[in-house]
Amino acid sequence: MTETLIRETVERLLEKINAISAPGPGYTRPSYSSLESDAHRVIIEEAEALGLEITRDAALNLFARLPGLDRNAPALHIGSHLDTVPMGGAYDGAAGVVGAMALATAFVKSGEAPPTDIVVTVTRAEESVWFPVSYVGSRAALGRLTAPEMQAKRADSGRTLADHMLELGGDPDAVLRNPGLAAARFVELHIEQGPVLDKAGEAFGIVHGVRGGLRYRDARIEGIWAHSGGAPRAARSDAVFALADLIVAMDKAWGAVLDEGHDLAVTFGRVDAATAEHAFAKVPGRVDFCIDIRSDDMAILERVDGMFRDEIAKVEKARGVRVVTGAQSRSQPTRLSSKLGHDIAATAAAFDLKPRFMLSGGGHDAAAFAQAGWESVMVFLRNWNGSHNPDEAMSPADLVQAVRVLHRTWSRR
Repeated sequence: MTETLIRETVERLLEKINAISAPGPGYTRPSYSSLESDAHRVIIEEAEALGLEITRDAALNLFARLPGLDRNAPALHIGSHLDTVPMGGAYDGAAGVVGAMALATAFVKSGEAPPTDIVVTVTRAEESVWFPVSYVGSRAALGRLTAPEMQAKRADSGRTLADHMLELGGDPDAVLRNPGLAAARFVELHIEQGPVLDKAGEAFGIVHGVRGGLRYRDARIEGIWAHSGGAPRAARSDAVFALADLIVAMDKAWGAVLDEGHDLAVTFGRVDAATAEHAFAKVPGRVDFCIDIRSDDMAILERVDGMFRDEIAKVEKARGVRVVTGAQSRSQPTRLSSKLGHDIAATAAAFDLKPRFMLSGGGHDAAAFAQAGWESVMVFLRNWNGSHNPDEAMSPADLVQAVRVLHRTWSRR
């Protein structure tokens, strides 16, 4: 009965949530948009039908509480987010939310009260592609969002985070006064954003840490516009060739750091040389780009940032250009709860499963909770088409299996 309830809840809620999107391909629910709010309402309706206690905080994070036997003990918060990147997939964030609702449903329908309160937690604005701020919703709930971050502008509208929050009924001033939730426990189910579990044929794994990131989201190279046939090579200040030199240099630096045995990923995620000023017969005088540097070690992030700066100086001298990096944003590498991870792994053994412990390359709300002193852990679900794209893949059966393990874990506590 429990497995059937979990499966039906997962399939029904995924269908309802993913019916809410801007036009495709894929799924688009911007952070602090009406579409994100509509997706939250799907969960509110489901939680009301279960009789859960529903609250929203000043940042519009959603909490649906199932009372446990010991109301004074630290609660188990479980959930994820419902915003997406532009033209993203069906499961990033959504899988964790529907998995949380399936866990609550299993307890309610069985008539068994959990040992402590279980709080389905649906955060706002996890995807920092919209606002250049990491973990907006979860950090707001934890009392860790700052006034300058409230002035961050959304990428598509140019309006501030505070404006968008206020428009939807939130209270930015109250967010900044918020002392934050008391430390408890947080579990986040999420699709893996790489191929490890799929290649190994494993349904899910346990995440022991989350990479940090160091980013320049609005960098550019300024050269000199010139005639493509008339300007000799030695006299050119070609912004595109300069960027190519910089990309190749950073690729070599990435390889060298990996050869030393360190964790690192380097991505030039956006390259824009397609504005109206660019043309077939012109030497490009400007190119815009972003760079995303990630590692599980802050010292490596700082070191690679220094390497990036050194390569910029070389490129500027060699190509006669100027590189403007713009503001830097960053998130901290974070260790997750070993205790919670091993509790889940011990229960999985009763199902003849041996989930691996693994690192998350992407950032997640679980990291924000861990940084605030919570016991926080993630469960990754197998995904064979990558993430942040319309072709994200996940077998609902894998999510059902993971939720069954969590249900058994918290039934025994």
